[in-house]
Amino acid sequence: QVRLVESGGDSVQAGGSLKLSCLISGVYRGYYMGWFRQPPGKQREGVATISIGGSTNYADSVKGRFTISRDLTKNTLYLQMNTLRPEDTAMYYCAAKRGGDLLAWLLKPSETQNWGQGTQVTVSS
Repeated sequence: QVRLVESGGDSVQAGGSLKLSCLISGVYRGYYMGWFRQPPGKQREGVATISIGGSTNYADSVKGRFTISRDLTKNTLYLQMNTLRPEDTAMYYCAAKRGGDLLAWLLKPSETQNWGQGTQVTVSS
């Protein structure tokens, strides 16, 4: 059974940094992992995805500011978020998907097979 547990969400001021973590269980090495977010009153959107080999994709809005990584020895997925902006305010979700197209998944959150419960990030101006 796949279980994803996020942590690290907080309230920060614009320009600040946060690092989100997702503890993964029940996921085998063939899974893609990703971070998605849902701003208040908006649809869920892709933030970043990563393959088992370390290939990554990022939403244009976070390129150069966010970094996705995974530590297979710790069964943990990370999202380092720098230079945060008020528009980054959202519930952030860890997600898993068995193979497929890594870039397409970023654009189609509905293809996600497993979701975490989410962690709230609030950025104030």
